[in-house]
Amino acid sequence: MPDVSDTPADEARADETSAEEVRAEEIRAEEASADEARTAALREELLERAQSAGDEGDFETMAQTLREGLEELSGDPFVLCWLGVAERELGLEGIAYERFRQALAGDPADPVVLATIGNALAALDDPNAEGALRSAALMGPDVPLTRWMYGAWLSREGLVDDGLRELEAARDLDPDDAVIRYELAVNRLLAGALDEGIDHLLAASDLNPDDGWVRIVLGLALLESERLDQAAAELEFGARLRDDDAEAQFLAALALSATGDDDSAWMLLERGRIMAQGTDELVANAVEEQIEEGHEAARRLLERQLGPSALRERLAARP
Repeated sequence: MPDVSDTPADEARADETSAEEVRAEEIRAEEASADEARTAALREELLERAQSAGDEGDFETMAQTLREGLEELSGDPFVLCWLGVAERELGLEGIAYERFRQALAGDPADPVVLATIGNALAALDDPNAEGALRSAALMGPDVPLTRWMYGAWLSREGLVDDGLRELEAARDLDPDDAVIRYELAVNRLLAGALDEGIDHLLAASDLNPDDGWVRIVLGLALLESERLDQAAAELEFGARLRDDDAEAQFLAALALSATGDDDSAWMLLERGRIMAQGTDELVANAVEEQIEEGHEAARRLLERQLGPSALRERLAARP
């Protein structure tokens, strides 16, 4: 039988082929790394421009910048996520929802992006929200935003003890974040711990005095705690900060009437009525009737009907 073992020449050629394959693989890896670096640089520059516009409240420019960026970064979860944020701010909820779904499908590895997507999906009761928020909290346990967003979802889903753990972890990471203190207040109020909830709302309003939403919820919680004078002051302040919130005007008008400040009550009622045309006119009429009837009538409507229902609805509102 002839000897078929490799000759030295064969072995040399095999070594050369092997070396060429290794080098080719190295070149491909270098090219892939360079492509990733270019993509990352392009994304960073794009997001910086877009978020700069968003910080100025120019969500139209932010959205347009990101739409143009998608031409080169098609399917990029970072771009899709922040485009969804911009389009949601523009009132394009349906389009924004699709952006967030597409972003989630891109398997983002960034915990902030993943939490932002999950929080947006939660606002639309998408079942994928829970998995995204949980994964973000696990992926970024030292990132306050991931912990409070997951905690906020848990709280509103009735898992107040689990939500409290996440929210307290977020507070420990960032004690001066007003949003975290507000979400702690929501958790405590949903759990029936009224005084604790009020304490957190007071802390949140101290950290961000110009947040009208927090002021209104604080006023409603104080009302629940039978502190009418304090409630009226907070509701009036909140209504003036949120002068496009018809319900806030009605609540403040009733509270002011109940405490004897009829002039301010009528002014806020009329401001609310202008905003309520075609939507909440029946509520406006009911508020007007009770203010006309007198202080006790205004107080009854506020404490027994409008106040409790407004508090429930505002606590249920997703962040």
